[in-house]
This record gives sequence, C-alpha cells and structure tokens, in this order.
Amino acid sequence: MTELEIKIKEQFLSKYDSEPILINSPGRVNLIGDHTDYNDGFVLPAAIDKVIVLGIASNKLGKIRAFSADMNESVVLDLNDLHKSDKHWANYIKGVVAELQKEKFKLKGFDVVFGGNIPIGAGLSSSAALEGALTVGLNKLFKLKIDRKKMARIGQLTEHKHVGVKCGIMDQFINLHGEPEKALKLDCRTLDYDLYPFHQEDNKIVLCNSKVSHNLAESEYNVRRSQCEKGVKILKKYDPEIQNLRDVSMELLMEHQGELGPVVFKRCKFVLEENKRVHNACEDLSKDDLSSFGQRMFESHEGLSNDYEVSCEELDILVELAKDQPGLLGCRMMGGGFGGCTINLVENDQVKPFTEYISKAYKERTGIEAEIYITRINGGARIIE
Repeated sequence: MTELEIKIKEQFLSKYDSEPILINSPGRVNLIGDHTDYNDGFVLPAAIDKVIVLGIASNKLGKIRAFSADMNESVVLDLNDLHKSDKHWANYIKGVVAELQKEKFKLKGFDVVFGGNIPIGAGLSSSAALEGALTVGLNKLFKLKIDRKKMARIGQLTEHKHVGVKCGIMDQFINLHGEPEKALKLDCRTLDYDLYPFHQEDNKIVLCNSKVSHNLAESEYNVRRSQCEKGVKILKKYDPEIQNLRDVSMELLMEHQGELGPVVFKRCKFVLEENKRVHNACEDLSKDDLSSFGQRMFESHEGLSNDYEVSCEELDILVELAKDQPGLLGCRMMGGGFGGCTINLVENDQVKPFTEYISKAYKERTGIEAEIYITRINGGARIIE
C-alpha cells in the first residue's frame, strides 16, 4: 500500500472503527482535443498518477458520515432527506447519492473518508476523481451492478444538478476507463472509445500551472458555445443532416466563410481542425511517433490562442518559454482556458533542467511562482485489494 492509502485507512479506522473498502481514483490530463466535447467531437485524455484515495464502509444509522482528510472537515447527511451542504466538497457526495437514488438504486447508511494529492484548481479534475471513487465504492459496497458508462453519467449529472457546473463527460469517463500507458480517444457523441499506446520509458508529462485564473473563463466559455451553435445554424441551411460542428466538412465551412463572419468562422475552423488533430495524434501514437504527436500539441495551442482565443498572456508565455528548451517534444495549454496549466511532453534526461528553467524564467517574466507537476499515465478508478 502507498503512504496515502495507509493514511486514509488509518484515519477511517480511528474515526469509524470499521474496516473500509479502499478505492484509488485518478486525476486526468487531456493530451489534445479541447473545446471539441460540446461540439460532439473527439478528445484524447489520460488518467494520471495524482489520485484521491477513498475509504468506505456501511453503517446502520441511515446516514452518511463523511470526512475530508485534506480539509479536516466532517459532515453528516441524512440519506432520506438530502440537502445542499455549506461545505462545497460534500455536495459531490450528496449529488452522487441523490442521482443513484433517482435511478432507484437502494442505498443504506455509510461512512466515507477521502484525501489525495491531486492539486486543487489546477484543472486536473479532482472533482471527477471524487465522484468516480464514491460511485465505485458504493457499487462494490451495495452490489449495485452499475456499468462504468452509467457511473460516468452519474458523475456528470452530479456536476450539472448539485454543483452547478455544466461540464462535458470527458473527466468522469477517463477517470473510470483509463488504463496504464494508454491514451483514450473518446467520441463525445456516442461514448465509443479506443485506447492507444502511450509509451513513457523515455519521457514524462510535465504540467506547468500558471497560477492564474482569469474571471473571463466562465462567461467566455458560454460565448464560444453560442458562436459554435450560430455556425451550425447557418450551415444547417445547406445540409439539414448537420447536428453539430462534428458533422461539418472543411469544404462546406470554407464555401460559406463570408456568411459566417470572421469570428464565427474562426471558431468553427478551430473545432474542425482540432478534431482532425485528435485523429492524427492517435495515428502517431499507433506508430509510437511522439515527435509528430508533439508537433500537433504546438498546433493545438496556436489554434486555441489565435482562432479560438481562449488562451491568456501567462499561458502563452509558458508555451513560448518551453518551445526552445532541449528535450521538449510538444506543449500546449490544457482545458477551458484563461488560466490553469500547460501540458508539456519532455524527454526524461531533460526534465530537471526544463522545470528549473521554466520556474525561473516564468517568475522573471510575470512575477508569479509557477507550480510544476511531473506525472505519468496511470489506470482508472479501482478497488485496492
């Protein structure tokens, strides 16, 4: 057992005096394919070795007793009368339980303790890790027989209805379906997926956290969605079978560029190109060609910054600083934009000089201390036997 697993088990035993089931549940990175999910497109995430560990056992109280080890906070929730909690983390637990109950799954009282090493607010999806851990734990504890696609939907509904985040399903899906040394290409329309080898003997995934979060993120996200929808509405006149940008060809887009206007055209063009990049990046992985894969990461960032316009000065600086460093194969901003992390693919023997340079140069350019995380691709949420 890892140090974290031992710590959570010991805390569980000391608080609730019963033997818990332990679940290891990962954070995630998205290697390529941003802002494609709500356009019914394709994404290429991977589970990573930053995790939440959750312990769970039944009690005979008809209540949920929960403890966040990282926050050092406890809550008690009534299983038959669930209310929104003033503790943000508790609403993920409440939401998962409420959504399972809506699906007519029979739950009894249980105790839960969790903690982890996924950096909060870095865009590595600690929330999906908690949702996945709890759903896997409840499935085992009460023999619910839920398949993992349904578990991912439960997590997504938790975000939508109980936390207020209208997220796609990528984070929950990769948390539950990730495999070691594999990237997962997800079709966001059908939830069909394929796994591709991502060999890491010679390189590491290095995440550079800009430590900024511009308040544009939420409002501009909605603006981008509506711009894409506007493009679909116009193009649908010429092909009624179009449901989303995923169905639009580049030829049709170019043909009606004038009618779309410069901004909507740029947004649509990015999504089409990013979807193609995901497919091409998967071909690169099939050939173990990480050099070509890295070039697509650079192209993705350029599109996100110039055409989709969701980057920011700090993210662009991180990419600019990284570009000329020895051993860097590829680099891009990751996630919704306007802050958060860049994802960098770096050869093993250059990881130390790379991280030292970025830390120093970013501080000199911005006055901000970047946080840097070195990660590996790992498996999805699992019971610790």
